[in-house]
Amino acid sequence: MGFFTKIKNFIVELWGVSDTSLNEQILKDIDSTRFVVLDTETTGFDYENDRILCIGAIVLQNYRIPIQESLEIYIQQEHYNKATAQIHGILRASVLDRPNELEALQQLLDFVGDSIIVAHHTSFDITMINKALERNGLPRLKNKTIDTAILYKKTLLNSPLLDRKDSYSLDDLADKFDISKKDRHTAMGDAYITAIAFLKILNKLKEKKGFNFNNYLNIDKK
Repeated sequence: MGFFTKIKNFIVELWGVSDTSLNEQILKDIDSTRFVVLDTETTGFDYENDRILCIGAIVLQNYRIPIQESLEIYIQQEHYNKATAQIHGILRASVLDRPNELEALQQLLDFVGDSIIVAHHTSFDITMINKALERNGLPRLKNKTIDTAILYKKTLLNSPLLDRKDSYSLDDLADKFDISKKDRHTAMGDAYITAIAFLKILNKLKEKKGFNFNNYLNIDKK
């Protein structure tokens, strides 16, 4: 049974109704926005020498995850790494009839369009994708991005009495928001966890006074 078959009827609706015109406008702006939440599984963490093996991407719009709008691509690569295969389980012969890197990138670009890209530790996924685009003579992504690892920290109280980490993993967010980790370390599974965490983070941020969604785009600083 496929991953999305198991959650076929799952619809995410977390946002409450606000009485203020400011929050109504904010909700309206976000309501009209198409997000693509993605994750990559790679042979390693070297931007120059490692390669993307799989990309999982799902759409998030109107505070929902339309299950039919998803993309999962396993990519044919010559480079594989036994060490990372123990994490994501992707082997050279584990998936047949895989597209090459250029074909996979073209599918991804068509799927993403001009959507805002959401990922956990965005810089890694975006850099790996951009390196692949450059290798194939294609321009780098110009989409606005949101990093849930950084966005989550905006929900935390600033207090010397609280123990805050410098960085929060996807496991940290899954534990915090009680999200199942059954499909952890698969591109599609991690994209799904990230999407649910993103919605829950937004649900917290909307309660903040003066919340402005545009302030949280392309965040790459603490």
